Amino acid sequence: MRIGVLSDTHNDSEMTRRALDVLRERGVEQLIHCGDLTTPDIVALFEGWRVDFVYGNMDGPRGALRVVVEALDGASIAETQLMYLSGKQIAVIHGHQEEQLSNLINDNYDYVFHGHTHSRRDERIGRTRVINPGALGGTRREARSFCVIDLTSGSVEFVTVA
Repeated sequence: MRIGVLSDTHNDSEMTRRALDVLRERGVEQLIHCGDLTTPDIVALFEGWRVDFVYGNMDGPRGALRVVVEALDGASIAETQLMYLSGKQIAVIHGHQEEQLSNLINDNYDYVFHGHTHSRRDERIGRTRVINPGALGGTRREARSFCVIDLTSGSVEFVTVA
């Protein structure tokens, strides 16, 4: 199963559209968004996708975000998402709550996905692979990016969006 992991879109519609176009081209089956959508307006871009979102520290109107996310077919939003995909245990959190992020990493998940830092990360800590896809919006620390992960093979590809 191929999934797309993105984060920190910060209401940047253009970069988000570009990323979603690439994800469609690559045959991605499901999306995970690691937080900081920022406003409900950007959620409409995810129409037609199966996507699990987490709240980020910049996601102000949470009630409004929940309403628009729940209106999408196959979408959910929470503080933390715990899921089982392709035989892999996955945890998703934004990452601004460092103690919670650390606890998830040490809880023996196969993958922990997070955002917040706007910096790409692919690191193994114990049995857990910790991945931050980088950011599609907000403060620029690196080139805009997201990742495509093949859960069957374990391959992770960081894709830069220009």
